[in-house]
Parts: sequence; structure tokens; C-alpha cells
Amino acid sequence: QVQLVESGGGLVQAGGSLRLSCAASGRTFTIYAMGWFRQAPGKEREFVARIGWSGGNTDYADSVKGRFTISRDIAKNTMYLQMNSLKPEDTAVYYCAASRSWPVYRRSSDYAYWGQGTQVTVSS
Repeated sequence: QVQLVESGGGLVQAGGSLRLSCAASGRTFTIYAMGWFRQAPGKEREFVARIGWSGGNTDYADSVKGRFTISRDIAKNTMYLQMNSLKPEDTAVYYCAASRSWPVYRRSSDYAYWGQGTQVTVSS
């Protein structure tokens, strides 16, 4: 099993920045990729970004490309999401997820482990 704990959410004004972290513990050697998803009230969970754990390959949703950057620190078993130029439509609960397989795509079903989520609220 892998446990994931997110941190770094909060309230920020439009145009501001936040950095989310996701710390992994447990059987972290089984992780092939990690990703971020988000869910706004009344909407389905959507893919934000993902990173290959060993190779560092990244993929971004079009809505965040150029504003968000995903990264990881293998030694710390931690993934990050740097969010810049935030918009009110970025408001959501952000979840980190880990996959035991590769390749991995943008589907929630590609990921076996999930964190509890952290709230990001962007005010206009």
C-alpha cells in the first residue's frame, strides 16, 4: 500500500501562486507515476497533470499548461504542483494520485492510490 498526503492548499487572489505538495509513504517503490486531479463543486474530477516517477515525463491538461508545473523529489518521495497565474476557475479540491503501472494516461482509473485532497480557492 501507498499512503499519500497533500498539503499547501489555501485561499489566494486571482493572479497569485500556490505550491501543493504530496508526500508518499509505504511501498513507494511500486510507484511508476504520480498525478494531480481536481474536482470543483458540482463537476466531475478532472486531470490536471502527471509525472513519470523515474523518467520525469510530464503531461498537462490544456487548461493549466504554461501556468502549472509538476515536479518530484525522488529522495523525499514527494511530488509538487507549482500553480502560477491562478484563476477563479482553478478553484477546486486538488487530489494527488499514484499509479503502479506505466504508461499512465489521464483517467482516474489509471491510479491506484489517492490522497485526501486539499482545497484551493482563488478569489476574483
